[in-house]
Amino acid sequence: MRILVAMVTLFISTAVFADSTGERLRGDRTPTATDVISGLYAFSRFQQGLLESTDLKGNAEVKNLAALRAEEAAKRDRTLKDIQQTIGAEPRIGKTTLAGASLAVPENSDGPAYVRSFYAAQIPEYESALALLQRYLRAPDSAALAAFAREHLPILRSQLKDAVRTMADK
Repeated sequence: MRILVAMVTLFISTAVFADSTGERLRGDRTPTATDVISGLYAFSRFQQGLLESTDLKGNAEVKNLAALRAEEAAKRDRTLKDIQQTIGAEPRIGKTTLAGASLAVPENSDGPAYVRSFYAAQIPEYESALALLQRYLRAPDSAALAAFAREHLPILRSQLKDAVRTMADK
Protein backbone atom coordinates (compact mmCIF):
# COMPACT_ATOMS: atom_id res chain seq x y z
CA MET A 1 0.00 0.00 0.00
CA ARG A 2 2.86 2.37 0.83
CA ILE A 3 4.37 1.70 -2.57
CA LEU A 4 1.09 2.59 -4.26
CA VAL A 5 0.82 5.84 -2.27
CA ALA A 6 4.45 6.67 -3.05
CA MET A 7 3.92 6.05 -6.75
CA VAL A 8 0.78 8.19 -6.84
CA THR A 9 2.53 10.98 -4.93
CA LEU A 10 5.52 10.81 -7.25
CA PHE A 11 3.25 10.86 -10.30
CA ILE A 12 1.29 13.86 -9.04
CA SER A 13 4.41 15.81 -8.09
CA THR A 14 5.99 15.35 -11.52
CA ALA A 15 2.83 15.82 -13.56
CA VAL A 16 2.28 19.08 -15.37
CA PHE A 17 -1.31 20.14 -15.47
CA ALA A 18 -2.50 21.14 -18.89
CA ASP A 19 -4.26 24.40 -19.49
CA SER A 20 -6.61 25.02 -22.35
CA THR A 21 -4.25 27.34 -24.22
CA GLY A 22 -1.23 25.08 -23.89
CA GLU A 23 -3.06 22.03 -25.14
CA ARG A 24 -4.15 23.61 -28.39
CA LEU A 25 -1.92 23.28 -31.34
CA ARG A 26 -1.35 26.48 -33.28
CA GLY A 27 -3.03 24.95 -36.32
CA ASP A 28 -6.19 24.12 -34.36
CA ARG A 29 -7.31 27.66 -33.71
CA THR A 30 -9.82 29.21 -36.03
CA PRO A 31 -7.98 31.63 -38.30
CA THR A 32 -9.12 35.22 -38.66
CA ALA A 33 -9.87 36.89 -41.98
CA THR A 34 -6.39 38.40 -41.89
CA ASP A 35 -4.84 34.94 -41.41
CA VAL A 36 -6.79 33.55 -44.35
CA ILE A 37 -5.96 36.44 -46.67
CA SER A 38 -2.28 36.22 -45.69
CA GLY A 39 -2.25 32.45 -46.23
CA LEU A 40 -3.93 32.70 -49.62
CA TYR A 41 -1.54 35.43 -50.74
CA ALA A 42 1.31 33.12 -49.74
CA PHE A 43 -0.30 30.30 -51.73
CA SER A 44 -0.49 32.64 -54.73
CA ARG A 45 3.21 33.48 -54.30
CA PHE A 46 3.92 29.75 -54.29
CA GLN A 47 2.02 29.30 -57.55
CA GLN A 48 3.81 32.28 -59.10
CA GLY A 49 7.10 30.77 -57.93
CA LEU A 50 6.27 27.54 -59.72
CA LEU A 51 5.75 29.48 -62.93
CA GLU A 52 9.06 31.26 -62.50
CA SER A 53 10.91 27.99 -61.87
CA THR A 54 9.32 26.33 -64.91
CA ASP A 55 10.34 29.22 -67.16
CA LEU A 56 13.85 27.82 -67.03
CA LYS A 57 12.85 24.23 -67.71
CA GLY A 58 11.80 22.54 -70.91
CA ASN A 59 8.55 20.63 -70.25
CA ALA A 60 5.62 22.24 -72.11
CA GLU A 61 2.93 20.48 -70.01
CA VAL A 62 4.46 21.81 -66.81
CA LYS A 63 4.89 25.33 -68.21
CA ASN A 64 1.29 25.47 -69.42
CA LEU A 65 -0.15 24.25 -66.13
CA ALA A 66 2.07 26.58 -64.11
CA ALA A 67 0.96 29.53 -66.28
CA LEU A 68 -2.70 28.56 -65.80
CA ARG A 69 -2.30 28.26 -62.00
CA ALA A 70 -0.45 31.59 -61.83
CA GLU A 71 -3.26 33.24 -63.81
CA GLU A 72 -5.87 31.73 -61.47
CA ALA A 73 -3.82 32.96 -58.50
CA ALA A 74 -3.78 36.50 -59.92
CA LYS A 75 -7.58 36.44 -60.30
CA ARG A 76 -7.94 35.09 -56.76
CA ASP A 77 -5.65 37.83 -55.47
CA ARG A 78 -7.71 40.56 -57.16
CA THR A 79 -10.85 39.27 -55.45
CA LEU A 80 -9.02 38.96 -52.14
CA LYS A 81 -7.76 42.51 -52.49
CA ASP A 82 -11.35 43.77 -52.82
CA ILE A 83 -12.43 41.76 -49.77
CA GLN A 84 -9.38 42.96 -47.85
CA GLN A 85 -10.22 46.60 -48.57
CA THR A 86 -13.89 46.08 -47.71
CA ILE A 87 -13.20 44.54 -44.31
CA GLY A 88 -10.09 46.60 -43.56
CA ALA A 89 -7.81 43.62 -43.07
CA GLU A 90 -4.04 44.11 -43.11
CA PRO A 91 -2.45 40.82 -44.17
CA ARG A 92 0.90 39.86 -42.77
CA ILE A 93 3.54 39.50 -45.42
CA GLY A 94 6.44 37.30 -44.50
CA LYS A 95 7.58 33.73 -44.29
CA THR A 96 4.74 31.26 -44.04
CA THR A 97 4.46 27.55 -44.57
CA LEU A 98 2.88 28.12 -47.94
CA ALA A 99 5.54 30.34 -49.44
CA GLY A 100 8.66 29.35 -51.29
CA ALA A 101 8.25 27.27 -54.38
CA SER A 102 11.24 25.49 -55.72
CA LEU A 103 11.57 22.39 -57.76
CA ALA A 104 14.37 19.92 -57.66
CA VAL A 105 16.13 20.05 -60.98
CA PRO A 106 16.71 16.54 -62.27
CA GLU A 107 19.10 15.85 -65.10
CA ASN A 108 16.28 15.70 -67.62
CA SER A 109 13.92 18.63 -67.01
CA ASP A 110 11.61 17.33 -69.70
CA GLY A 111 11.27 13.82 -68.25
CA PRO A 112 8.82 12.13 -65.92
CA ALA A 113 10.93 12.72 -62.79
CA TYR A 114 10.70 16.48 -63.29
CA VAL A 115 6.95 16.32 -63.99
CA ARG A 116 6.41 14.24 -60.83
CA SER A 117 8.43 16.71 -58.74
CA PHE A 118 6.34 19.57 -60.16
CA TYR A 119 3.09 17.92 -59.05
CA ALA A 120 4.56 16.66 -55.78
CA ALA A 121 5.60 20.20 -54.81
CA GLN A 122 2.00 21.37 -55.17
CA ILE A 123 0.25 18.75 -53.05
CA PRO A 124 1.27 19.95 -49.55
CA GLU A 125 0.62 23.56 -50.56
CA TYR A 126 -2.89 22.75 -51.73
CA GLU A 127 -3.52 20.73 -48.58
CA SER A 128 -2.39 23.66 -46.40
CA ALA A 129 -4.57 26.15 -48.28
CA LEU A 130 -7.58 23.83 -48.10
CA ALA A 131 -7.09 23.21 -44.37
CA LEU A 132 -6.84 26.97 -43.77
CA LEU A 133 -10.13 27.63 -45.59
CA GLN A 134 -11.88 24.74 -43.86
CA ARG A 135 -10.77 25.92 -40.40
CA TYR A 136 -11.87 29.45 -41.25
CA LEU A 137 -15.35 28.30 -42.27
CA ARG A 138 -15.91 26.82 -38.79
CA ALA A 139 -16.30 30.36 -37.41
CA PRO A 140 -15.86 33.01 -40.10
CA ASP A 141 -15.54 36.65 -39.08
CA SER A 142 -16.35 38.07 -42.52
CA ALA A 143 -19.35 37.11 -44.64
CA ALA A 144 -17.60 38.17 -47.85
CA LEU A 145 -14.50 36.09 -47.11
CA ALA A 146 -16.65 33.12 -46.03
CA ALA A 147 -18.49 33.26 -49.38
CA PHE A 148 -15.13 33.47 -51.17
CA ALA A 149 -13.87 30.44 -49.21
CA ARG A 150 -17.00 28.42 -49.99
CA GLU A 151 -16.64 29.27 -53.67
CA HIS A 152 -12.93 28.38 -53.85
CA LEU A 153 -12.89 25.20 -51.73
CA PRO A 154 -14.29 22.97 -54.50
CA ILE A 155 -11.96 24.53 -57.06
CA LEU A 156 -8.88 23.94 -54.91
CA ARG A 157 -10.02 20.41 -54.05
CA SER A 158 -10.42 19.63 -57.74
CA GLN A 159 -6.98 21.02 -58.53
CA LEU A 160 -5.48 18.96 -55.69
CA LYS A 161 -7.14 15.79 -57.00
CA ASP A 162 -5.84 16.55 -60.48
CA ALA A 163 -2.31 17.01 -59.15
CA VAL A 164 -2.44 13.74 -57.18
CA ARG A 165 -3.90 11.84 -60.13
CA THR A 166 -1.43 13.26 -62.63
CA MET A 167 1.54 12.61 -60.35
CA ALA A 168 0.43 8.99 -59.95
CA ASP A 169 0.12 8.61 -63.72
CA LYS A 170 3.62 9.94 -64.47
